[in-house]
Amino acid sequence: MSTVSFEVPGISCGHCTHTIQTEVGELEGVKSVQASQSERRVTVEFEPPATEESIVGLLTEINYPPAQ
Repeated sequence: MSTVSFEVPGISCGHCTHTIQTEVGELEGVKSVQASQSERRVTVEFEPPATEESIVGLLTEINYPPAQ
């Protein structure tokens, strides 16, 4: 199992964290998602077939792209 953490500047409210946790949590292979409004950070535990790239892609698709 792998863990990644991203700074996501677009997190500004509870709705943002809920959306991220729901959408990313539905990716096959994702075991847990924590989105923090105060830290503007998303932490994901996952295993294949999920990848860091697929998580970044989904965050970008739902308009919460990680900081570069």
